[in-house]
Amino acid sequence: MCAIVGIVSRRPVNQAIYDALTVLQHRGQDAAGITTDDEGTLCVRKSNGLVRDVFQQRHMTRLRGTVGIGHVRYPTAGWSGSDEAQPFYVNSPYGICLGHNGNLTNTAELQAMLVRQDKRHLNTGSDTEALLNVFAHELQNQPGAELTPDAVFQAVEAVHKRCRGGYAVVAMIIGHGIVAFRDPHGIRPIALGRRESPDGIEHMVASESVAMDALGFELERDILPGEAVFIQSDGRLHSKQCGPRRGYTPCVFEFVYFARPDSIIDRVSVYKSRLRMGERLADKILRESDSHDIDVVIPIPDSSSTSALEVAHHLDVKYREGFIKNRYIGRTFIMPGREMRERSVRRKLNAIDLEFRGKNVLLVDDSIVRGTTSQKIIEMAREAGAKKVYFASASPPVRYPNVYGIDMPAADELIASGRTEDEVCKLIGADWLIYQDLGDLIQAVRYDNGDITNFDTSCFSGEYVTGDVTSEYLGYVGRERSDDAKTRREALRAVLEGDDDFESAEAGSGSAAGVA
Repeated sequence: MCAIVGIVSRRPVNQAIYDALTVLQHRGQDAAGITTDDEGTLCVRKSNGLVRDVFQQRHMTRLRGTVGIGHVRYPTAGWSGSDEAQPFYVNSPYGICLGHNGNLTNTAELQAMLVRQDKRHLNTGSDTEALLNVFAHELQNQPGAELTPDAVFQAVEAVHKRCRGGYAVVAMIIGHGIVAFRDPHGIRPIALGRRESPDGIEHMVASESVAMDALGFELERDILPGEAVFIQSDGRLHSKQCGPRRGYTPCVFEFVYFARPDSIIDRVSVYKSRLRMGERLADKILRESDSHDIDVVIPIPDSSSTSALEVAHHLDVKYREGFIKNRYIGRTFIMPGREMRERSVRRKLNAIDLEFRGKNVLLVDDSIVRGTTSQKIIEMAREAGAKKVYFASASPPVRYPNVYGIDMPAADELIASGRTEDEVCKLIGADWLIYQDLGDLIQAVRYDNGDITNFDTSCFSGEYVTGDVTSEYLGYVGRERSDDAKTRREALRAVLEGDDDFESAEAGSGSAAGVA
């Protein structure tokens, strides 16, 4: 998962894009980048690290211009080298910078076609670079000497025909403006905002509305599946449906975990959806054990706090914050590699013994993905004196890989894959485990928006909305993007780059590790 931002303004955009990326830092902690257009001159700064570390004052002063785009990266493929930090750039036609959130499911096919048929050079294995080159090639093939909005939209339509998967894209065409578009299924989110200034209307696109709130932009609407928006450098805005919409199926895991609760995605309040997840989870708990002996409900901070609060309310038991989170440790789920996720759990959370001692505790988390984090948290609750430890997940069992931009690539790394709920309960060490039902999760999120036809629930259901995901492809993704594969790539990178600080993790030390 990543975040994208684009702004066309009447004043310098460097600080605004920086501020937006800090608000969206939860979507990617591996790398960050900003590119701006200074009257035809490309200004770039990108590197590994958090936004606050990548951009120093000397970098910000060089990012001149009133048009720009930004990106924060969380790698689901490739390696963490700075050569894969986005936005990517090609100099022809016009000079294009592009960043995207998601994953293409036909990257290998595209790469082969780009080299063989389009005669384009690819420098990395990133699907973003492939997507950029497809867009550049199609834009270059448009007739006429001038770049018109129709030419841009024709190029985007051709991209949709060639690219498959889940993607939200922002691209800056130097000297012309910003293009933003979304895959025809609407899997990955992207929204459009506007702000009135004394000099005129300014426009912004971003992965989440919360970035617009922080900058004083008004959320205008979501970019629709298959739609493209072209904001010219002078502020004129054009939009068009580029080819048929193939559904309206946003990723449900955005609402479960990734998005901030204060965001609105596809006209659905993330906060309200998580409240409803808590309501429905509490209803299931009461159906399965109306005479429960739960003394206190404690969330695993932070993304489960909203659901846990509603669980406690409906069960009529105490809600307490039994774990204190170290705000300087990143989100565990999006840390690269099993070993780093495992080491971070106890550094990230500390239990308040008084809230656990002698009590039957219900821990509520947003999801259970790999499992080791849940296991360690349950151990911490017992060490703090809990009499019994129950565990509830606000989402169903994660049994299948996600191929649209979330780091769940290998089924054998998912603790619920091929296991019953009782077996998962035993593995994580809980006295009782309860999962949200998929139907209840869908209803909790669908509530506000009648335009949504369904959701991408592939990691829960094994149903892939793009219709092109085969068992062979899942096997390939599992081999290429597993934790062990990433560890091997990082070790190779360290050798090639002379990184003496890299510590190689042991491969093959277990199949279930980590948690969302």
